[in-house]
Parts: sequence; C-alpha cells; structure tokens
Amino acid sequence: MNTQPRILAQEVSYTYEEAETPALQKVSAAIAPGEFVAVLGHNGCGKSTLVKHFNALLPLQHGTLTVDGMDAADPANRWALRRKVGMVFQNPDNQFVSTIVGEDVAFGLENYGVPENEIPARVSAALAAVDMAGYENRATHTLSGGQKQRVALAGVLALSPDILVFDEATAMLDPDGRQEVLRTIRRLHTQQRKTVVMITHYIEEAIGADHVYLIHNGKMIADGTAREMLTQPELLAAAGLTPPMPVQMYYDLKQAGIVLARCPLTLEELAEELCRSQ
Repeated sequence: MNTQPRILAQEVSYTYEEAETPALQKVSAAIAPGEFVAVLGHNGCGKSTLVKHFNALLPLQHGTLTVDGMDAADPANRWALRRKVGMVFQNPDNQFVSTIVGEDVAFGLENYGVPENEIPARVSAALAAVDMAGYENRATHTLSGGQKQRVALAGVLALSPDILVFDEATAMLDPDGRQEVLRTIRRLHTQQRKTVVMITHYIEEAIGADHVYLIHNGKMIADGTAREMLTQPELLAAAGLTPPMPVQMYYDLKQAGIVLARCPLTLEELAEELCRSQ
C-alpha cells in the first residue's frame, strides 16, 4: 500500500503583488492518495491561494511542494501538474469555452492532443460520471446552476486527473444544486478513489471528510479528523467559523444540564443520542 503523500506542502508562503501582508504564512499539509480533505476557513483566509499552488496556477515563492513526487517549483512540471490536478472553481460559467456541452467537455482533450477518434467516447464517459449523460448537444445557458457545475467537472474528469480540487465549487448554487454537486463529488471519491480536496466555508460540507485543515489569516491553525476539528466550538471560532448544528445543540444542552454520552456530528447521531438520553 502506498503511504507516501500524494501532495506534500511544507512551509509554503505566498504574497501577492502590492499586498502588505502574506496571503499564506508557512502552511504545511500532507494529503494521502485517495483521501477526502476539506480545507476550511472564512473568505479571504488563504484557502484558494494554497490550492492554486497544487497545479501551478500560482508559482511557489517560499517553502516546498511536491505532487506525486513532482516538484511544483520546477517550471518544467507545470503542464504535468495541471493534468494531474483538476480544478473546479466557484463560477462554472467562467470555465466554459463553448456554448455546447459536448464541445466544452472536449476542449481540454483537444488541447492535450488526444486522438480525435477517442474524444467522443471520453466526453460521453465524463458526462455519465457526473449524471449528465445525453446532454452533449445541449446549450450550456439552458442548464441549471448544479448542472453547469457538473458539466464543468466533466470537462476536468475527461482528462483523467488523479486529484480533484473544488475551490468553493458550491458557493453560487441553490440548496438543490449544492446537493447535486456534493453527491457527485462523494461518488467520485468512493467509486473512482479520486483524491479530493474541497475548499469551502460551508462547515457541513466537511463532515464526511477524512481530514480537515483549518486556515485563518493565512496560517494553518489546526488539522485532524472531521470529528476532532468540527466538535470544538472554540477552535472553530478561532477560524471564524460556527460549529455544525448538532455540535452546537450538544453544547447548548450541556449548558442546560443535559449531558449526552458523546458530541454528535450529524443529525442522525444527534437523534440517536437524544433517544439514548430518554
């Protein structure tokens, strides 16, 4: 079994031009193959700055970063990193290069020189993987927000990246669209064993993660399992976040003199603990 980190960042720092303070300050992280990682923090804390280093969208200024052993500081690795790490951003409209779904998904394959006769099958497979089979000829402007984001994801999947990074990918979606995209992400993680890095300020999206990193003002303030990170209100407050509702309920009940056997992380666990306390 491969125990080497798929992504290894050590003391990565980054300062944007004309900025007075660094956007990242000596941030370290180790992400294992097949791991589902959530990076949490308030807007502007440095989450996106960190992950844009993973596929060389930002150059490495300080520290070290390797992705599957490739040195991110080496310009010669830039295109290999971008093939290895697929990114889905907040606004799917900004990722579209064609007004037709199938043409948009095919764009990256054409750019990377995939043989023309292979492209239709890869486009169909990518769309099927995100539950958008049969939409090849649809105009992108006719799709819902969730469908657009899934098409954007299909365009990334068509290139067969090993690592998927979602940079606030659900932030502009309504609740139904968010759930569509989240279900797709979880399925890709479990069925295709993709390494997933989810950047979000929606704390509920981190509940199912294998590992959670908390960033505040450009610094990594804590990391651990979802249960370790999300059941500590004071720690979350330090990152500018509020705990999930079941966790808040646990502490509210505790303050009222009702102590549950354990702190629940999900609504199902909350219901179980409440039943046991009767």
